[in-house]
Parts: sequence; structure tokens; C-alpha cells
Amino acid sequence: MTLTGIPSMTATTIFSAKKIITMNPSQPEVSHVAVREGRILGAGDLASLEAWGEYTLDDRFEDKILLPGFVEGHAHTMEGTLWRYVYCGFFDRMDPQGKSWGGLKSIDSVLDRLKDAEAKMVDPEEPLSGWALDPIYMGNRRVTRQDLDSVSSMRPIGVLHASGHILNVNSKALELAGLFKEGINHPGMPLGDDGIPTGELYGPETMTPVGVHVGFNRSLTDSDEKGLRDFGKLCVRTGVTTVTDLAARLEDSGVEAMLRVTGESTFPARVVPLKFFMGATAKETVDRALELKGKATDMCRLGRIKAIADGSIQGFSARMRWPGYHNGAPNGLWYTAPEQLEDLYRIALNANVQVHTHTNGDEATEMVLDTLGSVLKDVPHPDHRFTLQHCQLADAAQFRRMKALDMCVNLFANHHFYWGDEHYRLTVGPERALRMNACRTAIDTGVPMAIHSDAPVTPLGPLFTAWAAVNRITASGRTQGEREKIKVAEALKAITIGAAYTLHMDDEVGSIEVGKKADFAVLEDDPTQMSVEAIKDARVWGTVQGGRVFPAASL
Repeated sequence: MTLTGIPSMTATTIFSAKKIITMNPSQPEVSHVAVREGRILGAGDLASLEAWGEYTLDDRFEDKILLPGFVEGHAHTMEGTLWRYVYCGFFDRMDPQGKSWGGLKSIDSVLDRLKDAEAKMVDPEEPLSGWALDPIYMGNRRVTRQDLDSVSSMRPIGVLHASGHILNVNSKALELAGLFKEGINHPGMPLGDDGIPTGELYGPETMTPVGVHVGFNRSLTDSDEKGLRDFGKLCVRTGVTTVTDLAARLEDSGVEAMLRVTGESTFPARVVPLKFFMGATAKETVDRALELKGKATDMCRLGRIKAIADGSIQGFSARMRWPGYHNGAPNGLWYTAPEQLEDLYRIALNANVQVHTHTNGDEATEMVLDTLGSVLKDVPHPDHRFTLQHCQLADAAQFRRMKALDMCVNLFANHHFYWGDEHYRLTVGPERALRMNACRTAIDTGVPMAIHSDAPVTPLGPLFTAWAAVNRITASGRTQGEREKIKVAEALKAITIGAAYTLHMDDEVGSIEVGKKADFAVLEDDPTQMSVEAIKDARVWGTVQGGRVFPAASL
């Protein structure tokens, strides 16, 4: 990672730009911003900022557009590590080094790419790992252990789905986990006609014991040092200066590595990791979050919790209210039982620890609303900002309940492009597909809202996410849900101050105004002057983070 022109932490630098969009309603646009000690000393015109005394004028951005550094409110730093595995996704995608990988349009092409990778491997016992598989686009034919056996029957193989909620493995991997046998009875482990698991595993309860044999161990969600540095490169390329790691195990070794890497002078993004609620009691999880909070730094914000209520809609593991899945698939899985979630909410509210909860299906959203509503009667807590993540199928009545409970929502706007057609056709049907990720309803109801990518589920890129919320265009080019479109200004708010609010960080980041962190997204193009169809194509020059300049071209 290369920095250019690092300003003195005690001197004042004034950056000039073609336009600075502040997200501060008092002065929405300015021409200059003054920075001292990594913070914003002031924003305005040059004459107003000169009153602060001696300064250095930095005009490298005089033909650029500055916005507040983008805040990605739902991502996973594990993407940096995943790029060392075999990319098996349907869509073209750019890696941290800027190389574009072609999407794979059939299961046969996925198997061919895996075979190419396997042929280059030397150690016969080394696992072969792939990621971003999306069979819903491939005739929805399920990948089987026999498919992966055709790549190799001797080495363990595992391929993680794009949703992150399903793992496909071969017979060798099942054998190593002691699961290549008849008599298994688990809803997350379907069986073949021979009574042996098909190799498709749903949810962490079944994925974890096999995942350790195919490169997806329990600590993978925490990334590693190289992976975190690579993820930082993706942040610079996409204008992100604050990013969540929304489901980290945060074991001691992982925390130490994260603190070490984020503490490096060249690391370009503030990371907000949330402790994953799984494999421990509610009290143990809250106690761990409080312990971690004591280790937090400016660049590594520890002390929050992530719970997962259900799975994914396209993986048919989300929990759905009546009438269920459009194609008649059985209802999904509860990842966290209601009584467990109630314990977590109660203990966390008493300890002043924020909880974000993943819900995809509307039944999962209803369960969370019921649970939190009940707990808040016993443990009132103003400004808790408990946030529903994804919350894809919420209807208007559920948004009104969120408002009444003072909740926030972070909607998965990218989902309409990547899976909208399949939701319309297959998973939820036409009517419910129109209301998915209901940004307009959230805003009109007054629910504080962010939008996100869920990288690596979809690529990190807040401008694409803004485009998705504004246009609601599917991969086939259809507009899906005209009523739920939002304006460009509203989308830019959602990826800056809106996301910051859901993290209790709107007093530090998300807008360009005095006292906040000197975090800027530097663009070649002005998204407010482009056609709404083109804003995803606004070019990112790089970022400024804490006053440090990171050009994407130097990565």
C-alpha cells in the first residue's frame, strides 16, 4: 500500500477540489477542506479557512470530486483471503490486484476451472477450495459430491456458495469429517438416493465440521493478515474508508492480527468487526464483546455483536411467512432460536452493547421484532440502534414496527441486480419480489437506513450499491419495484452518514464537517451530475483516510 504526500499530523493542509459534497445540510457543497491531525478543521471556501492560520494548499484534487469516505455497513474482510482460492462465481469480478475474472455460466465450467487449479497442485492432501458458486443461475441444478469427485476423489474439495450459507464438498471431505455414511438425520444435510449426504451443506452447524477439511476453518471469517491487507486494497479502489466485518469470530489470535494490521501506517480503512453470536451463550458473547471493546483502537472498532436469525432466500434457507417459497420449497432454517435471541438482546441492552441481526425472510424479521419488542418493555434503552441486516422481505407493517422500536435497517440493495430475476421467477414470486429491499418504504416510514454489498456475497462497491437502490434493475435489465426506487441524494446519504448512524459512528464519519475524521472518497466523476443509470460507473481515484492519501493507481 503506497501513500502519497502524507501531511504532517500537526500542520494544516487545505485540499481544494472541483466540488466537495459534504452530506452536511448546513453547507452541502464547498470547494475546500482543511485537515489537521487527521481530522477536519473546517470546510468552506479558501478565504474562510485561511483564518485558521498557516497552511499548505494541496491542489492535487482540483479536478476531482470529494465525498465523505464511504461507510460499508455490511461486509466481511474474509474476501481478501477468499481471493487466494478458486473464483467460481457467475458474474465477472475484480480481485484486489485489479485483475478481472470471468464469470462461469455452467456447472461444467465451474468444474473445469477447479480441474485446472487441481492440476497445478503438488501436495495430494492439500484441500482445493473454491468460492462464490451460484447454481441458481445454472438451471438450479444442485452440485453433488459426485460432481466434485470428478475433479478429484483423492483430495478434499469444498466450494462455498455466493451467499456464504451453503458449502458443497466431495466424498473425500465427507469421509474426513466422518460423515460419508448412512443414517444421518439433519435438515441442513440432505441425503442422496443412496442414503449418504449429497455433499451440499446448509448453515454453520453442518458446514463447520466439514469446512475445516476443505480450507474453510472456523477462523476464516476473520481473514488473515495478508487477506486483510488485500481487502484494504479493495476499499481504496471503491472509495471505502470505514468498513464493517459483520460476523467475525474474534478469537485472540485473530484479534491480535487485526489490531496489528489496522495499526500499520499504510493500512487504508477503519475496520468495525462484530462478534459472531454462535457457539457460546448470550452472556459469554456479551462478556467477550465488552472485553474486546477495551482493546479497541481508532482503526479497529471492537465491541459490537452480530446475530443471525435465518439463512439466504436464494439458498432456500431463509425463514418465510405464509405462503412460503413460490416454488414450494420447504421453509428454511433457524440459525438462532427465539429464546437464544431474547437472552442476547436482554443481556446486551443491560450492558449497553449494540446488536445487529441478520434476517432475510419475513418470518425471521417478524421473530426479531417480536423478541426485541418484548425485551424493550423490560429493559428500555433509548438510542440503542439495534439494526436489522438484509431484512429483504420486510413489508410496510414491519417497517412501521421497526420505527416504533427505534431500530435501524441496512438493506441489501445489490440483491436486486444479482438475484432479482430469480426471486421473481422462483423463490418469492412476482408480488413479493417487487417489495424486496424496500428503501423507499424505509425512508418514508422514518427508519434510519443504510444499504450494503455484503462483500464477498456481492462485490464491494458503494457506488454500485447506490445505483442498485436508485434504479432497481435486475441482471436481465428489467426494472423491479418502481415504487421502491430512491433518489441519488438519498442513496449517497445511505452509503455515508446513513451507514455511519447504524454503527453509532455518525459523530465521527459520514459527512465532511468540522471535528470529524478526514476521510474522503475521491472520484473522477460527479455522481450527482451523471444520469441515474450511469452512477455505478463513476470512477474512483482513491481515498483520503485520516488525512492520509491513497491513490488506487499505486496499489
